[in-house]
Amino acid sequence: MNKVVLIGRLTKDPELKFTPGTGTAVTTFTLAVDRRFKKEGQQQADFINVVVWNKTAEYVANYSGKGKMLAVAGRIETRSYDAKDGSKRYVTEVVAEEVKVLEWNNSNGGQAGQHNDDYFGGGDMTPIDDGEDMPFN
Repeated sequence: MNKVVLIGRLTKDPELKFTPGTGTAVTTFTLAVDRRFKKEGQQQADFINVVVWNKTAEYVANYSGKGKMLAVAGRIETRSYDAKDGSKRYVTEVVAEEVKVLEWNNSNGGQAGQHNDDYFGGGDMTPIDDGEDMPFN
C-alpha cells in the first residue's frame, strides 16, 4: 500500500502549468510539514514536494498561497531523469489525489466558505440553524 497524508504550510505560491499538446493542468508546490518533536528546543520541519493534476491542480493554484495550511492525501512516486550536465537525477515526490485548503484568505468579505462553494458547485445548499437544541452542542 502506498498512501501518504500530510498537513503543512506552503513554502511559496503554487506553480500552475499546462502540459504541451493536451493542456492538462499540473501544479507543483512544497509543503513544510512540522515534525512531532522539537530538536534542541527548535521546531523541525520536512520540506516535501507535491504534484497535483487536472481540476485539483487549478483549485490549489487559484485558492491557496504561500503560508497557507493544506491537507494532502496521495501516493509517493519516485522517478529519474538525465540532467543537462549528463548526470542522472532522482526525484521523490507526493502525487496528490486529494487536497483541502485548511486556511482561507478572507478577501471575499469574510465569507470563508465561498471558495469551497465555488469549487464544489455550491450555492444550492440549505443553511441549517445550529441552535442550542442540537444534541452535540
